[in-house]
Amino acid sequence: AFVVSTAAMKQIASLLFTLCLSITACRAADHIVYEGRDGPGKGKHVVFLTGDEEYRSEEGLPMLAKILSQRHGFKCTVLFSVDADGTINPNNGASLSNPAALDSAHAIVILTRFRKWNDEALKQFDDAVNRGIPIVGLRTATHAFNGIPKDSPYAKWNFNNNGGWGRAVLGETWVSHWGKHRAEATKGVIEASAK
Repeated sequence: AFVVSTAAMKQIASLLFTLCLSITACRAADHIVYEGRDGPGKGKHVVFLTGDEEYRSEEGLPMLAKILSQRHGFKCTVLFSVDADGTINPNNGASLSNPAALDSAHAIVILTRFRKWNDEALKQFDDAVNRGIPIVGLRTATHAFNGIPKDSPYAKWNFNNNGGWGRAVLGETWVSHWGKHRAEATKGVIEASAK
């Protein structure tokens, strides 16, 4: 038999209550940082910008960032579109979590679509771009911004402003969909010997 005193039970109950409160109060961070291991990227910082409603950049770019950090040594930070409560929401085009990470970026990987960040986030992004750091634009990065207010100094980046940021920085803007958009797909078949 195991006997526990009333005082010990109260202490255990108090600890459990405190633990439950602290777990409830915790929420996920609004960005991810993967510290780099050894490799050619050691000492370099790559910032990944996610935010699109179609291609799941909030899922794919963290995987790429982790690979670059663990196998190649880069410190990688992934930023997201988030709601006020910290929930990742690619439909929230006005949000960019932790834009201050761009201040130390040595490179940017961007997969966004029709973002309309506030002027503070856009300034930090603009400063990084103007430092001349390498930028890799994936898929919808050609039309990364739209809906930035006309009185903003960054309105020139809007997609509907002669191609905006995509044409000015990446060399082209969105042109058209290939095939029947939202009706066609690619079928992946796993080779039997690779199962």
